[in-house]
Amino acid sequence: MLANMSTDYYERIEQGRGPQPSPAMLGAIARALRLTLPERDHVYVLAGHPAPESNVSLGYADPGLMTVLDALATSVPALIADDLQNVVGQNPLNVALLGQLVGQPGFTSNFLWHWFRNPDYAVLYGPNDREQLGRNYAAELRGAAARRPDDPAVGALVDELRTNSADFARMWDLNEVATVTKTRKFLQHPLVGLLDCECDVVISPPSQQRLVLFRGTPGTGTGERLAMLQVLGTQQLEPDHAYQHGESLE
Repeated sequence: MLANMSTDYYERIEQGRGPQPSPAMLGAIARALRLTLPERDHVYVLAGHPAPESNVSLGYADPGLMTVLDALATSVPALIADDLQNVVGQNPLNVALLGQLVGQPGFTSNFLWHWFRNPDYAVLYGPNDREQLGRNYAAELRGAAARRPDDPAVGALVDELRTNSADFARMWDLNEVATVTKTRKFLQHPLVGLLDCECDVVISPPSQQRLVLFRGTPGTGTGERLAMLQVLGTQQLEPDHAYQHGESLE
């Protein structure tokens, strides 16, 4: 089901009596099995295809980062995103904080799309210095684009944001490059009020995915409000969708 193929077809692949799987099908299998990058590349080689470029997104959460996300299930809002800011993992508290991002269609699973295009995020992040944060995001995306010059996903995202966001187009044209590892953000949450969060970013070198932690700034009362959000916000989530690991179908 995760690889979007029939049981019969998968059995024939396992038994070596089916047609040679296409690269797209191999990618779907690798995502369903959550293979590491070396494991994924080995599968491609075994099937007679060249391994994907090292900078192409996994399409699912990095297994190492996912282990940390599992451990933070109820204590700290956290998400996992790739280097294009496609969100591939969220714990329940992060869903209560930012809304459901994992598994959403098209660009609506991308944090940058929401930052520059979603009016609800403009309200949620209203108290921030949106100019500086926006420039940081554009600069980080430019760095990712340089690492993946032939990836159509990069061009599609940049074109979408440049066409539909004047702020992004202006910031992109500054030609800045940056890597964001720590920020301080204010979120005006509709259920619990103002949250003052220190956001730490942990990057996995093999996958270039990042784990983003939203910690309450000490002395601001944010920790207590996040505890309240854990009770109020997660109660509103459907049990089957409250915890998202970001499997991607192809």
